[in-house]
Amino acid sequence: MEKIILVTGGNRGIGLGICNELASKGHIVLLASRSIEKARSACKGISGNISPIQLDVTSPEDIENAVKFVGEEFGRLDVLINNAGIGVGNKGLKDPDLDDIRKIFETNFFSIINLNAAFLPLLRQSEDGRIINMSSGMGALDDLVGGYAGYRLSKSGLNAQTILLANELKTEGISVNAMCPGWVKTDMGGKSAPRTVEKGAETAVWLATSEDIPTGKFFRDKNVIPW
Repeated sequence: MEKIILVTGGNRGIGLGICNELASKGHIVLLASRSIEKARSACKGISGNISPIQLDVTSPEDIENAVKFVGEEFGRLDVLINNAGIGVGNKGLKDPDLDDIRKIFETNFFSIINLNAAFLPLLRQSEDGRIINMSSGMGALDDLVGGYAGYRLSKSGLNAQTILLANELKTEGISVNAMCPGWVKTDMGGKSAPRTVEKGAETAVWLATSEDIPTGKFFRDKNVIPW
């Protein structure tokens, strides 16, 4: 069944890999980026039904415009993949950089609350609405070993947000899950990362398209992992 799928941060890295794979499977893909020019450029390299959207996830105006566009064009949204995120700074909590932590939380945590709430009316119009939050094993409770406080805490918070929203939406038939792509060879992951973009995108594509998906879980490599 053809799905309408929006991917934030879709112009490069894992997001671009997700868009490419979903479009190749015949789905309608909305590739969102802070820069409409970068979104358009990324779409040119992908075969299939794919459209660029300008969406800075920290901009209420961009979110409002994106929701309006999707609503007017399609009347529903089947899958929202919250892939956009940042990972700056490496300080821990012994010597915290609060400005850095706030900046990371704005993108990795607060923006996702706003996006999910804004798109919920359109997800409710789907027969099988799904939200997929791109998290990280660095935010798992048993991996809070120190350093990268802003990134780790933002992903721990995102995991908690996933559980809370999944429970709130259980009776509405909208699934909400988080996933860890692993250490992927991207601009953020670096050249020494062992995983390809395709491998990093695999679980998101599976969560978006498989027929029987649970809710309120944390996945890596299509398997549930501990929070």
